[in-house]
Amino acid sequence: MPRPLIMCLALSLAACAPLEIWHKPGVPVTQADDQLLTCRTQAARDVPVNTRTRVTPVTIVPRRICDKDGNCTVFYERRGGDVIVFDANEGLRKQVIGQCMRARGYSPASIPPCPAEIKSAAPAGRTTTLPRLTESSCVIRNRDGSWQIVNQGG
Repeated sequence: MPRPLIMCLALSLAACAPLEIWHKPGVPVTQADDQLLTCRTQAARDVPVNTRTRVTPVTIVPRRICDKDGNCTVFYERRGGDVIVFDANEGLRKQVIGQCMRARGYSPASIPPCPAEIKSAAPAGRTTTLPRLTESSCVIRNRDGSWQIVNQGG
């Protein structure tokens, strides 16, 4: 797949996904970003990457192919044997980041994308200070990677 097409697809999928952020009402977005970076740095220092490798099990599967005259050939297909590289400490590092952010008064928030009618009616903008979230809060993602939280009906 051509690279520009992949980027376009990735951006369009991100627009459909909820915005996952650490939230604390009244805090400037830049301050929240800075505090998250501090927590990530602390977590990276306290829980370093632990790269592990594993290989999926190999199975041999017989396949029978027959032609229209009923002549059959059996061949064997190898499945598995894929090498998977992962960070065994990733989950713990995420927990440390969460602990750090909660200690600073933040809570994880998942904000759904705004419906098309709200998106088209809202003036263009970006959130600079985290608002109070309500049941009707939604997010508009901007092309530049910024986002705007909208509280519907208010």
